[in-house]
Amino acid sequence: MDEGDRRRRTERLRVSMPTPTLVERYAGCLLGLACGDALGGPVEFKSRAQIAREFPGGLRDFVGGGWLDLEPGEITDDTQMTLMLAHSLVEIPGREPDLDDVAARFLEWYRSDPKDIGTTTRVSLAALAAGTPWFEAGEAALDASPPGRAAGNGAVMRCAPVALRYRTDPARLIRASQDTARITHADPRCTWGAVALNQGIVHLLGGGEPDAVAAAAVVGVAEPEVRAAILGAGDLAESAVRSGGFVVDTLSAAFRCLLREDGPEAAIVAAVNLGDDADTTGAVAGALAGARYGVAAIPERWLALLQPRDEILALAAWLLARAGGE
Repeated sequence: MDEGDRRRRTERLRVSMPTPTLVERYAGCLLGLACGDALGGPVEFKSRAQIAREFPGGLRDFVGGGWLDLEPGEITDDTQMTLMLAHSLVEIPGREPDLDDVAARFLEWYRSDPKDIGTTTRVSLAALAAGTPWFEAGEAALDASPPGRAAGNGAVMRCAPVALRYRTDPARLIRASQDTARITHADPRCTWGAVALNQGIVHLLGGGEPDAVAAAAVVGVAEPEVRAAILGAGDLAESAVRSGGFVVDTLSAAFRCLLREDGPEAAIVAAVNLGDDADTTGAVAGALAGARYGVAAIPERWLALLQPRDEILALAAWLLARAGGE
């Protein structure tokens, strides 16, 4: 897609979609994340060719099933960890996140034997359960992994509540993004990836256009792989898109879906149908697209089945209030 095509698409969307309020963007961000997770969960680890064979025209509706035997509209660890982080940010007083509380919530969830938990997250939380402090747990997973193998997408999948809480405080957003990420994912590509995604979400929450989101996302980001992945996402051919669990690939794929597709439904569907780590790619693309287009643009047929819909709406409102309102 060249620059002229992007401008024409942006102008078309301005005409066809009403401007969402900040309340609608907050709700859209978290609900878009959860919808991407729920749509992608049943096809997680399937290739895009397998998905195309099973769902001619693409997977567009909640179907359930998959290796986790999900119900239609059921969420996975992506949304579960997002909600735990959101609850901590709204329930614990103070201007800084209470990282001991965040870690304790993650640990309680880990001990509940969830259906799905990422490899790096599992190693980190096992270290936490063994008494490792939160600020060393992610480092323990990093040390225990082969070089480069602990740079998974388990932090970016859940980081959106930090953007909603610290929308008006860029310095705290950077610190909170990195600190909440490194509880489980200490690789710099993961911590800076969380910063970049949250800065992109903040740009969209403020009404910024998608064609400027990549530049906004990487402001001050010191990790070159993260910068390159996001800045090059819009020009990436579909055949070159990788959608596995590597954080840099997830960011690239999700930003590409936002930039190439019109509205949250199209962006989430495109992300999920890339296959492989479909739920996380869908969740990250959904957070971005929901922040841009708002909750009214998310299909009601999805929202009607989404299991934690009411909880998410309440958390979005509370996060907006904690951020200082409109």
